[in-house]
Amino acid sequence: MRLEGLNKTFGEQHVLKDINLELPERKTTVIVGPSGSGKSTLLRSLNLLERPESGQYQLAELEIDFAQKISAKQVLNLRKKTGMVFQDYNLFPHKTVLQNVVEGPVQVLKQPKKQAEQEALELLDKVGLKNKAATYPEQLSGGQAQRVAIARSLAMHPEYILLDEPTSALDPELEAEVLKVLADLAREKQSLVIVTHNLFFARQIADKIVFVEDGRIIFDGEPERFFNEEQENARIRNFISAMTFSDLEAKALK
Repeated sequence: MRLEGLNKTFGEQHVLKDINLELPERKTTVIVGPSGSGKSTLLRSLNLLERPESGQYQLAELEIDFAQKISAKQVLNLRKKTGMVFQDYNLFPHKTVLQNVVEGPVQVLKQPKKQAEQEALELLDKVGLKNKAATYPEQLSGGQAQRVAIARSLAMHPEYILLDEPTSALDPELEAEVLKVLADLAREKQSLVIVTHNLFFARQIADKIVFVEDGRIIFDGEPERFFNEEQENARIRNFISAMTFSDLEAKALK
């Protein structure tokens, strides 16, 4: 996955400024930065939920020029390759957990329903929720709902899973449930791109850290360099020092 010269505006606000970025496959890239820096807009552009005005986007054999009209076919093909997990889960409230996970494979990938249900149960087992298959979303905790959203994304066999602050609405205990699932996926070499404020988590699982501020990429490299005590960039040092890491977060990765 590669971006070149990406620019995005909202009215007079220039949100993304000449973004050049490579997101390696089978790796975990974590995007961090202060609120309002443009990191979520950057992530949403990878799924075409936001449409930059200019720049090039390449994912495998797919190539998109944002300065040109993007066809419905291009959108569909790209979204088959990129699964999106949101802050607020976005589960269908009138469908059970199993039905939520099965919906995409049956409707979009045209899988036979029986095959899709079998795989969905395996994925629910993977995220520790097979016993909730017949449950409706309103009966789930926030952490459980987010794990269902992750299973739903995995069911589509995406090349990349994009996660926008997946634990920001959760208390620490429920956050730990979700972080453990994501850590397991990272160890399995699922391609992940995660926007998060949790620097402890980022330090533990990231293969690559991207620091965004004011719509620009300030840092793009290995976690060891980003978290180095001799970090030369004063802005990054201040950002890291403002964050605290709790014991509960540490336990989530064990």
